[in-house]
Amino acid sequence: MSSTHVVESKTGTQHVDDTAVEAQRHVSHDNNGYDLDEKAKVADYKADAVEAENAEHNMGVLEAVKAYPMATFWAFIMSFTIIMESYDVFLCNNFVALPAFKEKYGIYDGEKNGYVITTGWQSALQVSGQLGALIGVFLAGPLTSRIGYRWATITGLMLLNAFILVFYFAESLPVIFVSQILEGLPWGIFIANAPAYCSEIVPIKLRAPATQMLQMFWAIGSIIVGAVTYVYNPVHNDSAFKIPIAIQWIFPTPLAILLFLAPESPWWLVRKGRLDDAARSVGRLGRKSRLNIPETVAMMRRVIELEKTEKEPSYVELFKGVDTYRTLIVCGAYAAQNLTGNLIANQAVYFFEQAGLATNTAFALGLITSALQWIFVMLSWILTTYLGRRTIYLYGSAINVVLLIALGIAGSVGNSNASTNTVAALGLIISVLFTLGPAPASWVIIGETSSIRLRPLTTGVGRASYYIVEIPLIFLSSYLLNPTGGNLGGKCGYVWGGTGLFCLVVAYFYLPEMKGRSYREIDILFKRKVPAREWKKTVVDVQDDE
Repeated sequence: MSSTHVVESKTGTQHVDDTAVEAQRHVSHDNNGYDLDEKAKVADYKADAVEAENAEHNMGVLEAVKAYPMATFWAFIMSFTIIMESYDVFLCNNFVALPAFKEKYGIYDGEKNGYVITTGWQSALQVSGQLGALIGVFLAGPLTSRIGYRWATITGLMLLNAFILVFYFAESLPVIFVSQILEGLPWGIFIANAPAYCSEIVPIKLRAPATQMLQMFWAIGSIIVGAVTYVYNPVHNDSAFKIPIAIQWIFPTPLAILLFLAPESPWWLVRKGRLDDAARSVGRLGRKSRLNIPETVAMMRRVIELEKTEKEPSYVELFKGVDTYRTLIVCGAYAAQNLTGNLIANQAVYFFEQAGLATNTAFALGLITSALQWIFVMLSWILTTYLGRRTIYLYGSAINVVLLIALGIAGSVGNSNASTNTVAALGLIISVLFTLGPAPASWVIIGETSSIRLRPLTTGVGRASYYIVEIPLIFLSSYLLNPTGGNLGGKCGYVWGGTGLFCLVVAYFYLPEMKGRSYREIDILFKRKVPAREWKKTVVDVQDDE
């Protein structure tokens, strides 16, 4: 039984003749204990693998787009799922500033402040979706490893359709809280799967823009929310928040149909031994006239064989050996998003309101912020593609820290019109520049860092670290801004400037540059324990297998 299992795990759906099976039973070994027949099999496709890897390295960005036009399209479709989480996160954040919502669910806090959502419920509503997503990301890893990226994501989309019903018909804050936890479950699947799928279906030169699309769609979700809530801000009945809730139903079903038609990640198929299916998937992702499909599959086989063990992937493996470092990089990149300006961006409307701007002006500025974020994410494609991930991340974080401290200073000089306008302007600039540097670069880092074998699990745990850090910080952020709490306004810049500086220092010492590296090279550099600052100048020979 054991020899039959090995043959099947290596060849998948390929036919194996009796001679190969017999040879497997009478295996010989060299002086180092390696299986000579296994080494011969690897040699059979290594030459093809080398050719495919060299071809990807030699592609320019435009050439890569022409060679893989459908890969770009399907990465776009998968990234679209992030709109659902973005939309609802910003929706709940905007609801706490929406007059009709505050009048129905808030308390009267005097003539100056009018109706407000209490600090406790404000924080609870903002963390409820994240609590559900925290559960969802842990479900995503095993589910995706078993049934693939497509079917796991389709399952999440169908669940989301049902859970929106609970949100729409909720008539109390506790029920809204529960509905958001339920909606968070599929969000966890989307956010864990999207960066992994996008990074796996495109060639090396397109990994940056393909994964950075996630940040672009996050911005698009906030634009839609900003436009909808701006339109319904003057409305003082339930439709002001019921209609924005119902708009969520626009997305799941069409996306589920498209993903049903999408190809599965060929890397996932190779991991499962389904080489013929992987070849078909590569053919659907790229232009057959420009690709050598057998060579591309051979390149994937080479990497998978380097990582292969007889064990099923498990969460325990993420924290063993060199995979611990890789997991910590992914977790750090995710967690740092909340520590370098993201919470100001996510609470932009409420931040502007607490800075002293009128409600209509706050909603308008929130919409402008989201639109600028969308534009700046697209600019980041160019920067990250040509300058690298580490470079953009470090310089972007440094600029953000300076601006956050400036925000704190501006919030400390009094309540004049000049200081109010300065705080609002800095809040807008920080929210926008965050999407030019640290945010989009972190998505590329997340998509590239983990091993292929453990990728669904690593992206899930990484996103879990995001929520674990974000949930208490949402309570802190709400307290800092809320007039019934700390009422700090712009002075919160001191807090986030301090945490941003910590993230910058850690990234300087531990974040490697993975620009232009194949997954084989990334595996080897981690196994060699090359220091992060040495990656850029370290050469990995195309023949190396470690």
